[in-house]
Amino acid sequence: MATRISMAVKALFKKYPMASNAVVYGTLITGAEFTQQTMTKKILVKDSEREQIDKGSLGRYAIMGTLIYPNILYIWYRWLDRRYVGTATKTIVKKLLLDQFVLTPPLLCAFFIIMSAMEGKADILEECRRKMVPTFQTSCMFWLPAQTLNFIFVPPVARVVYVGTCAFIWINILVWIKRQKY
Repeated sequence: MATRISMAVKALFKKYPMASNAVVYGTLITGAEFTQQTMTKKILVKDSEREQIDKGSLGRYAIMGTLIYPNILYIWYRWLDRRYVGTATKTIVKKLLLDQFVLTPPLLCAFFIIMSAMEGKADILEECRRKMVPTFQTSCMFWLPAQTLNFIFVPPVARVVYVGTCAFIWINILVWIKRQKY
């Protein structure tokens, strides 16, 4: 039974790679926001301070995680893997530097700006200005080791799912940063 399910999942990813990645990545990102809200609104507070889950926020993360990020990541990793083939140290270093210093800054800016726009903030750039540098610094500490493992051990077809799994952890960090007053 498990083998049949595994084969069916592989077939879906092969036949519909962007859609499959979008569903998995979106589920993980929305799940990370749900986890973060559960912790901050239900578990780490006194009974009298508990709040309802913010469904609007879950919807915003679902949009980012299903419609925006997985499509960019799918195209990016497909290009990166075709341009830099193999797992030689020099190749891995090139991929890491490109991923962290070319792709990550625009993705982080997009995160803060698009989320601010969906939240209806008057100045959609303000949060990005305040939080971009500390977020990028934190992302270097998290993503450089995670992506090293990705580029060495993960087959190209599984890159977006691997990144989505890591992103579940990363989004918990990012959501925490977003909630901070910098």
